[in-house]
Amino acid sequence: MTTSTPTGRPPVELRNPALLLAALPYLIGFRPANSVVLLGHRTDRVGLVLRGDLPHPEDRTRQARALAARYVLSPPTAVTLALIGGGRRPGSPPPHAGFAAELADALDELGIPVLHALWAADITEGAPWGCYTDPDCHGELPDPRATVAAASATEAGWVAFDSREELEALLAPRSPEAVARRSASLSGTSSLPWPEPACVSEAASVIRAAFERQRRGAGSPTDEQAVLLASALTLPEIRDACLGMAVPPHTPPAREAERLWLTLVQELPAPERAEAATLLGYTSFMRGDGAFAGMALENALEADPDHVLAGLLRTVLRRGMPPEQLLGLALAADPAGVSGFGLEPPEFEEAEAVSPVTVDCGLTELVGAQSEWGAEGSSPCARPVESG
Repeated sequence: MTTSTPTGRPPVELRNPALLLAALPYLIGFRPANSVVLLGHRTDRVGLVLRGDLPHPEDRTRQARALAARYVLSPPTAVTLALIGGGRRPGSPPPHAGFAAELADALDELGIPVLHALWAADITEGAPWGCYTDPDCHGELPDPRATVAAASATEAGWVAFDSREELEALLAPRSPEAVARRSASLSGTSSLPWPEPACVSEAASVIRAAFERQRRGAGSPTDEQAVLLASALTLPEIRDACLGMAVPPHTPPAREAERLWLTLVQELPAPERAEAATLLGYTSFMRGDGAFAGMALENALEADPDHVLAGLLRTVLRRGMPPEQLLGLALAADPAGVSGFGLEPPEFEEAEAVSPVTVDCGLTELVGAQSEWGAEGSSPCARPVESG
C-alpha cells in the first residue's frame, strides 16, 4: 500500500518490505547502520519514530522496554520494527531475532501491535533483507536512490545523509579561528553594546539585518556582526520573538529562521552559541525533525550546561512528547506580536536541506537511542514516513 499526505511526504510502500527498508534514509534523514528503527503508525500520519544503536546482549531487555516506553504519551495504532546490521546464515532466521521478540513483547505489554518485523544487513542496493515471522519473506534491497520515496524527497529538496556523523557535522564551526576571535571579543565585554532605553529595539535591528543579509546571500557574518548577534540573543525579549518565528511550522519564514539559527551555531562561540542552538532545536522540533533537534539541543548544553530552556526541551524529546504540545511556547513567547522583526515575507525558494529527522537524545539508558516526530506538514529538511 502506497500512501502519502497532501503535504507531499515521500510515499512509502508499506506492503513491500524491501521498499520500506530502502526508504529509511529518507525517513530518518541518514542511512542507519547497526540500528533498530521503530516506526509508529497512526491513522492519518506517522507518529513517533525511534532509532537506536543495536544493544549488547546484556542490554537488550532494558533497551526494548525503554524504547517501548517512549510510546506511552501518544500510543500509535501499530509499530513497524526494522533491525539493521549483521549477517544471516543460510537456513537460519535473521540476526537479532531475540531482540526483535523482546521489542514486540515490550510493545505488547502497552497494547501496541507490531505490524512488521524486518531485518536488513545494510540499507544499500543488493543488501539482503528478511522478515522475522515469515521464512519465505526475504530478498535483496533495491537501490534506495531509485525508490519513489527518494524521487519525492529529491523533488522536495530533502537530503539523506550517508551517516549520522555527516548530519551532526552541520553543527561544527565553519571557522574555528573566527569563533576564537569572537570568543575573545565577547569575553572582553561586560555589558550589552546598546544603551538601556533602546536596547531591545537595537537588538531587534541586528536580527533583522542578519535576515536581510541571508536573503541577499551575503555569506557568513563578520566578527563584528557575529558579536552583535550573540549579544542580541541574550535578551529575553529577542529570544522570545525568535521562538515565535518557529510557527507556523513548515512555512517559509520558519525555514528561513532555522537557516539563520544554524548559521549562528556554526559562527558563535560557547557559551553564547547555546542561544542559537536552542532556537535551532526548538524550530527543528516544531517541524517534526526530532533527530536534528536533539543534536542541536545537545550542542546547546555542551556550550552551556546550565541552559534552562535547552534542558527542558531535551527532556521533552526524551519523553516522546509530540511537537504540537509545545506549540504554546512559541505562541506565548511573543505576546507583543513582534515576531518577524518587521520583515516582509521572503520570496523564498526551497532551500537545500539543513537537517534530517531522528533526534539523538543522548540517553545512556537507551544505548544511543534517537527519536523523531513526523509532524503534519513538511519542510526541505523533514523526512517523515506515512502510514496507513
